[in-house]
Amino acid sequence: MLKVVLDTNVLISAILFGGKPRQILEKAIRGEIRLCLSEPILEELGGVLRRSKFDYSPEMIQFILTELTGIADFVNPSETIDIVLEDPDDNRILECAVGAEANYIITGDFHLRKLSRYRNIEVLNVVEFLTRYS
Repeated sequence: MLKVVLDTNVLISAILFGGKPRQILEKAIRGEIRLCLSEPILEELGGVLRRSKFDYSPEMIQFILTELTGIADFVNPSETIDIVLEDPDDNRILECAVGAEANYIITGDFHLRKLSRYRNIEVLNVVEFLTRYS
């Protein structure tokens, strides 16, 4: 089964706006793909959801994070990666993907997208992934 790491921007879009990012999350919920998450990704997601513009209660944020953890493979990355110099936080996505031995990173992030591939992990945007696997 395909293992994927969704960047925080894709997770936020899936949760808040639906559309194509939600289609990927629904594939994970149905067990068609394996979603891989790590603590740094969940921490970043929680931080974004806490922004006042989203108006989520702490209980709702915890519920979302718990639900995601329930459908995902939790990864404890053992390797530190520092290849994305322009935005070092993006390295956490790579660390999760390497630790999970993921097939894909799905992101809208420019710094990750320009890698196109890291080791054996292909970096795709949402539309590219859905075109291949819908």
